[in-house]
Amino acid sequence: MTVKIFIKRHVSTENVLALTLLLKKLRSLTLNQPGYIFGETLKRVDRDDECMVISTWRSLEDWNAWLNNQERATIQSEIDLLLGQETTYSAYEV
Repeated sequence: MTVKIFIKRHVSTENVLALTLLLKKLRSLTLNQPGYIFGETLKRVDRDDECMVISTWRSLEDWNAWLNNQERATIQSEIDLLLGQETTYSAYEV
């Protein structure tokens, strides 16, 4: 069953560019992952410090394989360090 993953992040104004570059790295790796269908990055209109990534996967198993991918984890650690907090994920069935 298809799943959508919602990833919300809070970033300070001075770190927006650095976060954007790291998210682009992640996106380029994601494109080659089995089960990846589509993704988009959204900027909240009423708060400059919040963004949301919505990622669509063929199955929860495909998402979990990506979640446990070492390359992804390395970049994600950089993101969490930049943001000063761990990124949270929410999975929803379509």
